[in-house]
Amino acid sequence: MSELTDVLAPIESLSARGEKLALATIVAVRGSTYRRPGARLLVPEEGAPIGNISGGCLESDVADVARIVMAEGHARVVSFDLTADDDAVWGWGLGCNGAIELFVEPADKAAEVAGALRMALERERPICMVTVLDAGAPGVEQGNRLLVTPEGETRGSLGAPETDAAAVEAARELLAAERSEIRDLPGGVRAFVEVLEPPLRLVICGAGHDAVPLVAAAANLGWSPIVVDDRPAFLTRERFPQAAGFVALERPDRVAERAPLDERTFAVVMTHNFLRDKDYLRALLASPVRSISMLGPHARTQRLLHELREEGLDIGEGDLGRLRAPAGLDLGAEGPEEIAAAIVAEIVAVKRGRRGGFLRDRPGPIHDRPARPAP
Repeated sequence: MSELTDVLAPIESLSARGEKLALATIVAVRGSTYRRPGARLLVPEEGAPIGNISGGCLESDVADVARIVMAEGHARVVSFDLTADDDAVWGWGLGCNGAIELFVEPADKAAEVAGALRMALERERPICMVTVLDAGAPGVEQGNRLLVTPEGETRGSLGAPETDAAAVEAARELLAAERSEIRDLPGGVRAFVEVLEPPLRLVICGAGHDAVPLVAAAANLGWSPIVVDDRPAFLTRERFPQAAGFVALERPDRVAERAPLDERTFAVVMTHNFLRDKDYLRALLASPVRSISMLGPHARTQRLLHELREEGLDIGEGDLGRLRAPAGLDLGAEGPEEIAAAIVAEIVAVKRGRRGGFLRDRPGPIHDRPARPAP
C-alpha cells in the first residue's frame, strides 16, 4: 500500500467507531532527517502507532505528545531539534543531524485529513491541503483547512478571504512543483501547504514473464501497476496477484484509447515483439504520459523511432526527452528481478528529478532543500 492508504483506513475505521486518536504530520525539517514533510504517524488510544516519521527514533516521544492531544482535544505544534551534539540527542539513538517540526491533531481534525486523502485517491489526482499551524488573522483558527485542486477548485476555508486567496496561490504553485512546505500568509498566519499525491500509476505494456516481478516491485512501493496486453489469457490475477488492474486490447495501437494515460502516468513497453512495441510506442508518444521506458538495447529503440518517422510520425525533442531507452538505471542488472529493480529505481529518479548516481558522489545533501528555509 502507499503511505496515503496506510493511514487512511485506520483513521476512517477508528473515527467511525468514535475512538480517540491523534495524527502527527511532519510539516518542516532542517538538516539531515529520515523523513520529509508530509510523513505521518497515527496514534490510536489503544494499540500500536501506524506509520513512520523517523525510522523508529522519535515515534515513542511523538506518541506521548499525541496522548496529551487526545486528552486535551487541541492540536499542538512540536519540534525535535537533533542538531546538538550532546548526550540528549545521542540518548534518542538518532543517526541524523536535523530538526523536525510536527503538527499533532486530535480525532476530529484527523478525520478531515482522511477526507482529503480519500479525495486524492478517488480522483487519482494530486490535491493540495492548506492547514493553519499558527493563527493570526481574525477568524482564522489553528487547524482550519482549505483544499485546492490543480484545476483551481476549492473546498473549505482558513477563515478569512485574504488568507484564502493567498493560500490558493501558494497551493497552485506547490502543486506544479510537487512539493510541500510551510508558508507565511497574510495576517500573521503560518500554514502547512501540503501536496497529497495518489499512488504513482505505472502502465506496463506486455504481460510476459519478466513483467511479473516488475508488477510486484511497483506494488511493493505503493504504486498502482496496470498490465496491458492483447493476449487476454496472460491477464490473470493468478499471474499478477498485485496488479491494480488489467487492460485487454484488440490491438496494441489502441492503448491510448483503453488505458488510463495522463501526465502523471509512467509507461513501460516490454513485449519483446518488435511490431507490438512499435505500435505501443506510436500510441504512447501521442499521449500525455510523463515517461516511456523501453526494454531492449539502444539500437533497437533507434530502429523503432526510425520506422515510426518513416511512417509519418512527428517525433520532437520533447518526445525524446520522455523516452527512457534502454529502460532502467545502469546497475548491471541480470534476470527479471534485477531488471525490475533497475526500472523502478529509474522511475523514482525521474519523478524526483535526479540522475540516479551513487549518493557518495553527490556534492550536496541527500534530500533537496526547500526553496524557503524551514522555521
